[in-house]
Amino acid sequence: MKLIYRVRGLLKGREAQVKSGIDKASHVAEKRLPKQASKIEQAAGKAKDAVDKVARDDGSSRKR
Repeated sequence: MKLIYRVRGLLKGREAQVKSGIDKASHVAEKRLPKQASKIEQAAGKAKDAVDKVARDDGSSRKR
């Protein structure tokens, strides 16, 4: 089984929890590395977008 399918299964119904964890981690990182805050914020945004993309993808483009 490919990793993406396992991740998709783990994310199903837990998108809000994962995004909350990303927020918490980014806030901790911003406190420790204030000079890099903009980059951390940008990375957190991209991570949330990736969660949305994986959760939204229904697997219909799966190759066999």
